[in-house]
Amino acid sequence: MHSAPLKVGDLARQTGLSVRTLHYYEEIGLLSPSHRTASGHRMYSAGDVARLQQIKSLRELGFSLEQITACLDKPGFSPLQTIELHLSRLREQIALEQRLCARLEGLAHVLRAGEDVSVEQLLQTIEVMTMIEKYYTPEQLAELKQRAEAIGPEKMREAESAWKTIYDDMRAEMQRGSDPKSEPVQQIVKRMRVLIDAFTGKNPEIERSLNRMRQQEPAMRDQHGMDPELHEFIGKAMR
Repeated sequence: MHSAPLKVGDLARQTGLSVRTLHYYEEIGLLSPSHRTASGHRMYSAGDVARLQQIKSLRELGFSLEQITACLDKPGFSPLQTIELHLSRLREQIALEQRLCARLEGLAHVLRAGEDVSVEQLLQTIEVMTMIEKYYTPEQLAELKQRAEAIGPEKMREAESAWKTIYDDMRAEMQRGSDPKSEPVQQIVKRMRVLIDAFTGKNPEIERSLNRMRQQEPAMRDQHGMDPELHEFIGKAMR
């Protein structure tokens, strides 16, 4: 890869980054220009540009600048690894957006049929769909859909009510100062297990996806007023 070295201003203009950002990357040892002119102007080589591309890819993947520095300076870490990591994440995002488009088409069909759907309902539906599709594979979603259809809407509403009661009972035990391993708390845990097994069909992969969603999505905890203290208490009881 051979090309004429780029001045910092040219590199900033062609990449959309600011000169200040490039200077900061140099200050922290993340990206230093390979050459300087006699007058002290920074000159970036093709290798420097390649490193900058890796930095941008790793930033897109959510790495901190400190983590990126550690990765790029690690012996054996190649540009190909960065590209493959970024490609994998982009493919996941594309698949997620395609599934979300399909769900939105379903909503559009309802609206075209003239049914009255409020903006609030649409926003809530989109939020839930996005959240669910972030954690479940297409195969898991298909399995969950089949189970929901078999259970029926009335049983689903009963399950939602049962979850609220469980959280209320857990909160009461926590406020009493009960030990998470005590018999009354463990009886509540048994009721939880019945509901979880009904939802997951005892599929361990679906249960893992459910647990990840509960841990990482505040909206899942907030829907029943589950504050961090109650969430921690339930976690101890489940363990």
